[in-house]
Amino acid sequence: MPAQFIALLTAICYASALVSARRGLRYSTPATVTCVSVLVQTVTLWGALFFSGGVPEVSPTPVLLFVVVGVTQLGVRLLAYTGVHKIGASRSSALQATSPLIAAGIAILFLHEEPGAAVAAGTVLVVIGIILVSWRSEEQIPTFRWWHLLFPLGAACLTGMNHPIRRYALSLANEPLFFAAVMGTVSLISFLGYIGAAPATDRLVWNRNALWPFLLTGLAETLSILFIVTALSIGSVVVVAPIAATYPVWALLGTALFLRDVERINLFTVAGTASVVAGTIAIHLAN
Repeated sequence: MPAQFIALLTAICYASALVSARRGLRYSTPATVTCVSVLVQTVTLWGALFFSGGVPEVSPTPVLLFVVVGVTQLGVRLLAYTGVHKIGASRSSALQATSPLIAAGIAILFLHEEPGAAVAAGTVLVVIGIILVSWRSEEQIPTFRWWHLLFPLGAACLTGMNHPIRRYALSLANEPLFFAAVMGTVSLISFLGYIGAAPATDRLVWNRNALWPFLLTGLAETLSILFIVTALSIGSVVVVAPIAATYPVWALLGTALFLRDVERINLFTVAGTASVVAGTIAIHLAN
């Protein structure tokens, strides 16, 4: 199966996770959907690993790298689902897709790289997209505050760090299923520490109306993680990342089809999503 097709499956599955989470978050909290998601990932992937031959022999270095990714992936989940809860699946997914802009900014500031025309054009498109996505959001979301935008943008920062770490670790040991399972375990352990120190406003809330949407979220996100790790194990970041970054388009489509009673989409959201995706792909290709 080509890396491009697996990357497309990554985008569709991750968008499905965000849309499903949005429905369940009507009755519960971001911490709860994060808990369900890491549990589903840990149980399903270790089960699949057991039936596919057991734990492979790998060197400690890639394992340690995926331990780091497991911790940061928990941050991605918490920030992403909080963003979905605060500003909706379509807006949050578009802002979260700005991770290449974050990575390019870090390279320019700290590595003294000079941005080419494609990076400059992509940056302009991403910025325009962010403005459009957040334009007059308070009219559709009465509880909207400008700082709610920081949740998906924070997820974007962590995602921008994760891709190259995964790709390097997979170049040392090509065991995507095992490493995805390790990520889930580390995220689960990290979540237990987080929930023990979390404020009372971010406790777990179990509601039967949220159960099936959250289980679907966990399954879809688990598949997206497995797909992205697999895609990076057989294809380069420059090929895989632009296709995987199209998930805001699929989230927008899913919102229009399945969240009509929950989330409103306007022309600004559609135009902003298209602009962010176009800018993201331009920055990816430039790198």
